[in-house]
Formats: sequence, structure tokens, C-alpha cells
Amino acid sequence: MAVRANPTLRRRRLGSQLRRLREQAGLGGSQLAQRLEISPGQMTQMETAKIGVSPERIRMVASACSCVNQPLIDALSEMASDRRKGWWEEFRGTLTTDFPEVAELEGHAARLALCTTTYMPGLLQTNAYASAVFARVFPPLSVDDIKVRTAFRIRRQAIVRCGSTPMQAFIHEAALRMQFGGPKVLGDQLEALLEDSERSGISVRAVPFAVDTFPGAGENLTFAEGAVPELDTIQMDVSQGALFFDPPADLAKHRAIFSRLDSTALSEEESRDFIRSIMKEVKASYV
Repeated sequence: MAVRANPTLRRRRLGSQLRRLREQAGLGGSQLAQRLEISPGQMTQMETAKIGVSPERIRMVASACSCVNQPLIDALSEMASDRRKGWWEEFRGTLTTDFPEVAELEGHAARLALCTTTYMPGLLQTNAYASAVFARVFPPLSVDDIKVRTAFRIRRQAIVRCGSTPMQAFIHEAALRMQFGGPKVLGDQLEALLEDSERSGISVRAVPFAVDTFPGAGENLTFAEGAVPELDTIQMDVSQGALFFDPPADLAKHRAIFSRLDSTALSEEESRDFIRSIMKEVKASYV
């Protein structure tokens, strides 16, 4: 079996979940390999996604680990059998790895929840706004790099604009007011955000400065729900790119963060009024 040099995010997640099943069963890698009648090296390669895993093998691992979580087993088997390549694969080698991996995460999510504090959610950015965000990168990007990154970001938006993946976006007032490209670009972005907030499947909730506490402040987060809760994933934007987390403790923590956001943010209608007031203020500065 061919060894994968650069397994995708989804394949790595499948491997890490197999390791988690083994660890929960209190088994070492060699012990499980013996039960499966494979070499310890093969076991390691399965868990690090260096080699493929069949749905039949998934079920053998689950049985050997005494896992009775049938929804999880079925979801893992489905992941193993899905060999389709997403559109983002076209960009591997053209963009850094985190770009296609973010799109891959979004493309397979059952539902998305976002929390942004410094800029608009990428899935709701206009072309001009996205281009201005990338123009702020330091060291500066070339004009061609800005164009391809912007085009990639706009293409990612199809999953929420067509309504195939429900999304809830919590946007802090700081992000609503932060200017990328000047007031005209921001004004148009806020207008587009209001239009998106009316789309089926898209919920936009504003978090004003006046809110006493804002869990997760300083971080731009995405909580991507998987086919089952065990396959949920957290993605965090950092200056170096994107980080992905899936340990149960981290998932529980961020479920609580988004629950608190849901209880503190403005309602959808209040949010539209709030965003509209900021838009009018911004547009008054250049009209």
C-alpha cells in the first residue's frame, strides 16, 4: 500500500480518531496491531494517516477496541470510504497548506459557528474587502498572490451562500468597525453583510462593545460540526496561518464559549439595526 507523503486534514482526523479509540480502550499500538494481525508499523501508519484505511478495517478496529458508539463507527466508515476530491485540491502547491485545509473543513461540516473580533468572517467578505485584508499581510504579498488568495476566499463562500451548510456568525463591534481598504470598502462590506444576514441558513449576530463579557475575545474562531459530536473541530486564525483542534476537552470548552455568545449577542433583527447604524456612520464619512 502506497504511503501518503502529505495526508489531508480529513485523513489525519480519521487517523487521530482511530488512535483515540485505541487509547480509550487502554491498548498500546502493538497490542491493537496484534489483535488486527498487522504489524505495529502499519498500525502507526494508519493512525498518522500515512496509509489508507478501509471501512472494513474501521469496523475491525472498533470491535477490537470494544467501541459500541455506532453513530461514530458509521461516521468513521463513511470518512474512510469517501474518496472524492474537493475543489480546494486544485490549490495545493499554489497556496500554503492551511488554505485548502480550511476549505476542506468547511466543505465537510454539517454546520458552522464563527466568532470574529478583528475582521469580517471570510465566508461573508466582499471581493474588495478580502483583497484589502490580504494587502495588509506583512511581509507584503505580490499582486498575483493577493489575487489568488482573494479568489480562493470568494470561492469558499459557495457553501453558505447556496444554503447547503448552515452558519451562525458572531461578529464583534471591533470587526464591524475595523477598516481594510478605507471607509468605502467597509461601507460596501457592511451593506453586503446585511444582505447576507437575510439569506436562508445564515445567521449574523453582532456583539457590541457594551457587552460586559465576550468569551473568546482576541481570537477568530470557527466551530465546525461533524457528522457526530466526536468529529467536531475547532479552527483558529493565527498570524502564522490556521490551527486545528479536536481534543474532547477543547471541544467542550468551545461549545460553552459559543453557548455564552448565543446568550449575550444581539438578536438577528437587533444585529441588523446595529450593523445598519454603523454602515450609515461609515458612509457619512465619504458620501
